[in-house]
Amino acid sequence: MRKDLGGNVRVLPASFYARPTLQVARSLLGKYLVRETSAGRRAGRIVEVEAYVGFRDRASHASRGRTKRTEVMFGPPGLAYVYLIYGMYHCLNVVTERADFPAAVLIRAVQDTSALIDGPGRVCRSFQIDRELNYHDLTSGKALWIEDRGNRIRRARIGAFPRIGVDYAKAWAAKPWRFRLKM
Repeated sequence: MRKDLGGNVRVLPASFYARPTLQVARSLLGKYLVRETSAGRRAGRIVEVEAYVGFRDRASHASRGRTKRTEVMFGPPGLAYVYLIYGMYHCLNVVTERADFPAAVLIRAVQDTSALIDGPGRVCRSFQIDRELNYHDLTSGKALWIEDRGNRIRRARIGAFPRIGVDYAKAWAAKPWRFRLKM
Protein backbone atom coordinates (compact mmCIF):
# COMPACT_ATOMS: atom_id res chain seq x y z
CA MET A 1 0.00 0.00 0.00
CA ARG A 2 1.61 3.24 -1.19
CA LYS A 3 0.64 6.18 0.94
CA ASP A 4 3.66 8.48 0.66
CA LEU A 5 4.82 8.87 -2.94
CA GLY A 6 7.78 11.07 -2.08
CA GLY A 7 8.23 14.83 -2.07
CA ASN A 8 4.94 16.61 -1.47
CA VAL A 9 2.89 13.87 -3.17
CA ARG A 10 0.70 11.54 -1.14
CA VAL A 11 -2.38 9.39 -1.66
CA LEU A 12 -5.31 10.92 0.21
CA PRO A 13 -6.04 8.86 3.36
CA ALA A 14 -9.48 7.79 4.61
CA SER A 15 -9.33 10.61 7.19
CA PHE A 16 -9.43 13.14 4.32
CA TYR A 17 -12.79 11.76 3.17
CA ALA A 18 -14.16 11.25 6.71
CA ARG A 19 -15.17 14.90 7.03
CA PRO A 20 -18.29 16.89 6.13
CA THR A 21 -19.02 16.40 2.43
CA LEU A 22 -19.04 20.08 1.48
CA GLN A 23 -15.62 20.49 3.07
CA VAL A 24 -14.28 17.43 1.24
CA ALA A 25 -15.74 18.70 -2.05
CA ARG A 26 -13.93 22.04 -1.81
CA SER A 27 -10.74 20.31 -0.64
CA LEU A 28 -10.73 17.98 -3.67
CA LEU A 29 -10.22 20.94 -6.01
CA GLY A 30 -6.57 21.06 -7.04
CA LYS A 31 -5.95 17.44 -6.09
CA TYR A 32 -4.99 14.91 -8.78
CA LEU A 33 -7.08 12.01 -10.01
CA VAL A 34 -4.70 9.19 -10.93
CA ARG A 35 -5.50 6.04 -12.90
CA GLU A 36 -3.07 3.20 -13.47
CA THR A 37 -3.80 0.67 -16.21
CA SER A 38 -1.75 -1.80 -18.21
CA ALA A 39 -1.27 1.03 -20.73
CA GLY A 40 0.34 3.26 -18.10
CA ARG A 41 -0.51 6.00 -15.63
CA ARG A 42 -2.76 8.99 -16.30
CA ALA A 43 -3.26 11.96 -13.98
CA GLY A 44 -5.31 15.12 -14.07
CA ARG A 45 -6.01 18.00 -11.71
CA ILE A 46 -9.56 18.04 -10.34
CA VAL A 47 -11.20 21.35 -11.25
CA GLU A 48 -14.92 20.72 -10.67
CA VAL A 49 -16.91 18.58 -8.23
CA GLU A 50 -20.48 18.27 -6.98
CA ALA A 51 -21.59 17.26 -3.47
CA TYR A 52 -24.47 14.98 -2.44
CA VAL A 53 -25.26 14.86 1.26
CA GLY A 54 -27.44 12.34 3.07
CA PHE A 55 -30.96 10.96 2.84
CA ARG A 56 -32.72 14.34 2.78
CA ASP A 57 -30.80 15.61 -0.26
CA ARG A 58 -33.41 15.00 -3.00
CA ALA A 59 -30.71 15.16 -5.69
CA SER A 60 -28.82 12.25 -4.09
CA HIS A 61 -29.39 8.67 -5.18
CA ALA A 62 -29.62 7.83 -1.47
CA SER A 63 -32.79 9.91 -1.09
CA ARG A 64 -34.66 6.92 -2.50
CA GLY A 65 -33.27 4.68 0.25
CA ARG A 66 -30.64 2.02 0.59
CA THR A 67 -30.55 -0.07 -2.59
CA LYS A 68 -28.10 -2.37 -4.32
CA ARG A 69 -26.97 0.61 -6.42
CA THR A 70 -26.52 3.01 -3.48
CA GLU A 71 -25.12 0.53 -0.94
CA VAL A 72 -21.57 1.77 -1.58
CA MET A 73 -22.61 5.29 -0.45
CA PHE A 74 -23.29 3.81 2.99
CA GLY A 75 -19.79 2.37 3.19
CA PRO A 76 -16.70 3.80 4.81
CA PRO A 77 -15.22 7.04 3.46
CA GLY A 78 -12.70 6.76 0.66
CA LEU A 79 -14.55 4.26 -1.54
CA ALA A 80 -15.33 4.88 -5.21
CA TYR A 81 -19.00 4.97 -6.15
CA VAL A 82 -19.18 4.37 -9.90
CA TYR A 83 -22.53 4.18 -11.65
CA LEU A 84 -23.91 4.28 -15.17
CA ILE A 85 -26.27 7.03 -16.38
CA TYR A 86 -28.40 7.02 -19.53
CA GLY A 87 -27.16 3.46 -20.08
CA MET A 88 -23.90 4.75 -21.53
CA TYR A 89 -21.88 7.10 -19.27
CA HIS A 90 -20.04 6.18 -16.10
CA CYS A 91 -19.72 8.68 -13.25
CA LEU A 92 -17.11 8.60 -10.46
CA ASN A 93 -17.97 9.70 -6.93
CA VAL A 94 -15.92 9.48 -3.76
CA VAL A 95 -17.75 8.36 -0.61
CA THR A 96 -17.46 10.81 2.29
CA GLU A 97 -18.31 11.31 5.96
CA ARG A 98 -18.96 8.05 7.88
CA ALA A 99 -20.30 4.55 7.37
CA ASP A 100 -24.12 4.33 7.28
CA PHE A 101 -24.49 8.01 6.27
CA PRO A 102 -24.84 8.24 2.47
CA ALA A 103 -22.74 11.08 1.11
CA ALA A 104 -20.44 11.43 -1.87
CA VAL A 105 -18.70 13.89 -4.18
CA LEU A 106 -19.01 13.57 -7.96
CA ILE A 107 -15.87 14.31 -9.98
CA ARG A 108 -17.18 16.58 -12.78
CA ALA A 109 -14.05 17.92 -14.52
CA VAL A 110 -10.32 17.32 -14.64
CA GLN A 111 -7.51 19.31 -16.30
CA ASP A 112 -4.75 17.13 -17.70
CA THR A 113 -1.58 18.23 -19.48
CA SER A 114 -3.30 18.67 -22.83
CA ALA A 115 -6.93 19.66 -22.19
CA LEU A 116 -9.88 20.23 -19.93
CA ILE A 117 -11.93 17.06 -19.56
CA ASP A 118 -15.31 18.55 -18.73
CA GLY A 119 -18.22 16.34 -17.69
CA PRO A 120 -18.29 13.29 -15.44
CA GLY A 121 -18.87 10.87 -18.33
CA ARG A 122 -15.91 12.26 -20.25
CA VAL A 123 -13.71 12.03 -17.15
CA CYS A 124 -14.56 8.35 -16.72
CA ARG A 125 -14.12 7.56 -20.41
CA SER A 126 -10.77 9.37 -20.53
CA PHE A 127 -9.51 7.66 -17.36
CA GLN A 128 -10.96 4.23 -18.23
CA ILE A 129 -13.20 4.21 -15.15
CA ASP A 130 -16.19 1.89 -15.19
CA ARG A 131 -18.35 -0.15 -12.79
CA GLU A 132 -15.51 -2.59 -12.18
CA LEU A 133 -14.07 0.15 -9.95
CA ASN A 134 -17.28 0.54 -7.91
CA TYR A 135 -16.34 -0.06 -4.23
CA HIS A 136 -12.64 0.45 -5.06
CA ASP A 137 -10.63 1.74 -2.10
CA LEU A 138 -9.28 5.09 -3.28
CA THR A 139 -6.86 5.16 -0.33
CA SER A 140 -4.99 2.04 -1.52
CA GLY A 141 -2.74 3.79 -4.05
CA LYS A 142 -3.58 1.06 -6.57
CA ALA A 143 -5.46 1.27 -9.91
CA LEU A 144 -7.32 4.51 -9.03
CA TRP A 145 -6.61 7.10 -6.35
CA ILE A 146 -6.47 10.82 -5.61
CA GLU A 147 -3.18 12.53 -4.77
CA ASP A 148 -2.32 15.61 -2.81
CA ARG A 149 0.65 17.20 -4.53
CA GLY A 150 1.01 19.98 -1.99
CA ASN A 151 -0.80 22.68 -3.96
CA ARG A 152 -3.07 24.88 -1.85
CA ILE A 153 -6.12 26.55 -3.34
CA ARG A 154 -7.26 29.87 -1.90
CA ARG A 155 -10.97 29.94 -1.11
CA ALA A 156 -11.35 33.02 -3.35
CA ARG A 157 -10.43 30.79 -6.34
CA ILE A 158 -13.40 28.47 -5.70
CA GLY A 159 -16.77 29.24 -7.27
CA ALA A 160 -19.98 27.72 -5.86
CA PHE A 161 -22.88 27.02 -8.23
CA PRO A 162 -26.18 25.10 -8.38
CA ARG A 163 -25.89 21.43 -9.28
CA ILE A 164 -26.43 20.27 -12.86
CA GLY A 165 -28.93 17.77 -14.25
CA VAL A 166 -30.98 17.31 -11.08
CA ASP A 167 -33.97 19.58 -11.75
CA TYR A 168 -36.28 16.84 -10.41
CA ALA A 169 -34.86 17.64 -6.94
CA LYS A 170 -36.51 21.10 -7.04
CA ALA A 171 -35.07 23.31 -4.23
CA TRP A 172 -32.29 20.80 -3.63
CA ALA A 173 -31.04 21.30 -7.20
CA ALA A 174 -30.48 25.00 -6.49
CA LYS A 175 -28.14 24.34 -3.57
CA PRO A 176 -24.71 25.80 -4.46
CA TRP A 177 -22.99 22.45 -3.96
CA ARG A 178 -21.13 22.36 -7.27
CA PHE A 179 -17.64 23.76 -6.80
CA ARG A 180 -15.29 24.80 -9.60
CA LEU A 181 -11.84 26.34 -9.70
CA LYS A 182 -11.89 29.79 -11.22
CA MET A 183 -9.42 29.60 -14.08
